[in-house]
Amino acid sequence: MLSDTPRTFVGSTTFTVTGMTCDHCRRAVTAEIAAVAGVETVTVDLATGTVTVTAAAPLDRADIAAAVDEAGWSLVP
Repeated sequence: MLSDTPRTFVGSTTFTVTGMTCDHCRRAVTAEIAAVAGVETVTVDLATGTVTVTAAAPLDRADIAAAVDEAGWSLVP
């Protein structure tokens, strides 16, 4: 099945992450995503369970998903 969501993005994009509940969650997810090449900023909102990522050059959504997975959480499809 094809998705209408582009594989890459430039600028700010917001992702929903399951299971983040505390400051440890915020720090772990922020650190893993910030380590992805091309990421400029990462903002985690625990109240909404979202992460906003900003990139100046095309960034692959799969790289963000892998970073969130490495931190121990998952992106909502």
